[in-house]
Amino acid sequence: MFDFSIVTNWFHNLLAVTCGLGDFWTILIECILVGVGILAGYAILAIILIFMERKVCAYFQCRLGPMRVGPWGVFQVFADVLKMLIKEIFSVDGADKVLYYVAPFLVIIASVGTFSFLPWNNGAEVLDFNVGVFLMSAISSIGIVGIFMAGWGSNNKYSVVSAMRGAVQLISYEMSLALCLITAVVLTGTMQVSGIVEAQTGAFGGLSFKGHNPAIIAFL
Repeated sequence: MFDFSIVTNWFHNLLAVTCGLGDFWTILIECILVGVGILAGYAILAIILIFMERKVCAYFQCRLGPMRVGPWGVFQVFADVLKMLIKEIFSVDGADKVLYYVAPFLVIIASVGTFSFLPWNNGAEVLDFNVGVFLMSAISSIGIVGIFMAGWGSNNKYSVVSAMRGAVQLISYEMSLALCLITAVVLTGTMQVSGIVEAQTGAFGGLSFKGHNPAIIAFL
């Protein structure tokens, strides 16, 4: 596998040595570029998955799905994003303004944060902790707090009940997902995400082909 750290080290030397920038500006530029790359990858993946979901659901229901915007409806997602961006932003009367506006940011931070800490290639990860599984679990759980804050901040009893139901539902999902993570840790012997990926190299190196007792627990 290609070592992506070669590219990052070359770019760091380009900024620090060739361009003569200080440590502050070098790290700042690198962080901005990494953040832009993560957001771009996140957006592209979301566009592809949303379009696939619409087409697959339409196929299940003997429909065509979105067809009007662009050839075969490929630009429908972009049209929906543009429509949402130009909509009026307003707040509910009597809502807690701080909680009401912070809640959506917590949800997107949880999603993008979990996405950004995935090891995409050898040397292409933001942080590679030896307990990366705990880090991903903790960051992904922030979204549940955002959902509950949105219901609580709206100052409406029905919204609070709905937010509580949504939070409890996501927590119940996390219990099964945590069991799957524990299975991966047991089979690979490490809680480092890059180590879990490296342990699955090879044609039949995937966890589906390794071990039966721990894997069957996650399956059940």
